[in-house]
Amino acid sequence: MAPAPGAHQRPTTTSAPDRTALLAKTAPAIFVLLWATGFLAAKLGVPYAAALTILSLRFVLAALMMIGIALLTRAPWPRSWRRVGHIAVTGILLHAVYLGACYIAIYAGMPAGMVALIVGFQPILTAAFAGPLLGERMRPAQWIGICVGFLGLMMVLWERLVIDLSHPIALIMALLSLLGITAATIYQKRFCPNFDLRSGAAIQYVAASIVIVPGAFVLGIGDIVWAPTFIFALGWLVVVLSGVSIALLSWMISRGAASKVASLFYLTPPIAAIGSYFMFGERLSGLAIAGMAVIVSGLYLLNRK
Repeated sequence: MAPAPGAHQRPTTTSAPDRTALLAKTAPAIFVLLWATGFLAAKLGVPYAAALTILSLRFVLAALMMIGIALLTRAPWPRSWRRVGHIAVTGILLHAVYLGACYIAIYAGMPAGMVALIVGFQPILTAAFAGPLLGERMRPAQWIGICVGFLGLMMVLWERLVIDLSHPIALIMALLSLLGITAATIYQKRFCPNFDLRSGAAIQYVAASIVIVPGAFVLGIGDIVWAPTFIFALGWLVVVLSGVSIALLSWMISRGAASKVASLFYLTPPIAAIGSYFMFGERLSGLAIAGMAVIVSGLYLLNRK
């Protein structure tokens, strides 16, 4: 039956505001899933190259990829060197300090579960600094949610924790990693909350490469076995982690409260544990499964309106 005269049919295409609203709803889940795969891809690649060597290759290739994308798509670049500097500092804190210190801590002898637990303080630390530095106010229920989330994180990682203070450098690096990811979140939110994700990512990875690559040469590049598994892992780290997931993280920081964005990192170890169970046959205990439920409860308290 033909439409009545004057009647308007609904457009078949989705408007820009609708697409933005849909991305805002789905971005946290997509980010957590992709970010958790970084641990799995790194574990695939470590048998074929040293940790900092993998990180150096990842940053350099990601820098070249994002520069190419920015030029091909004619992305706008920052109009002042000051803004370039702010974006570069964010990249150094997020990539070089956070990931670099995390890799060095594990290389220096600290168990990965202990490193994950120390870095897991990030949502608490971010919420503590977001008030005085960003003016974000936290309700009592949100503070309870953050603490509940950390409790769940401890439950997930409990069987992998080893208290060993015989590696002071590893402990210092783990704490530096925690400060790096916390500072990156707050710094971006305060000094450069909005920038083009293509050109901005290119600046961040160039800055991170300038810091990490010399460190890798100092510690030793070592042998690189270019096996298909290593190439796949490196490609995944560059394209999916350094490309898509970092773009989602930057976009969420620009649109949301720093403390809420930081809380998403509570979900990374549980998702990585599930992935390790299926990919590497690692044991998943009942306590870890219960901890995942506790984390979800904490995030509900933090993010409910």
